[in-house]
Amino acid sequence: MNIAYIRVSTVEQNEARQVEAMKQYQIDKVYQEKVSAKNTDRPKLQEMLDFAREGDTIYVADFSRLARSTKDLLELVELLESKGVQLSIKENIYTSTATGRLMLKMISAINDFERENMLESSVKE
Repeated sequence: MNIAYIRVSTVEQNEARQVEAMKQYQIDKVYQEKVSAKNTDRPKLQEMLDFAREGDTIYVADFSRLARSTKDLLELVELLESKGVQLSIKENIYTSTATGRLMLKMISAINDFERENMLESSVKE
């Protein structure tokens, strides 16, 4: 089964770009929410993790939609791998390959930096 996870941080944000990105895949089930990714305690994320099973693929527009911290992202990937669930982002990066896992870690580190930088900037203002 192909599953999409779509998330924006606030009610004011629009998820249309992510919805559009998912149209190229044959998505069977969509989990969508408007909540911060500061942690993994998100209702639709947890519902999706409970639902996903071996052979499924979860599609996200980019890894920052799934998690903002490298630690959380790697834990989610490990959980999905233990269930036999593949994770893919729109750039066709699959966590089931060595290259995909390397890209995951690099992108996640950049996302961590962006979040920390944003938090530092908001404290200075």
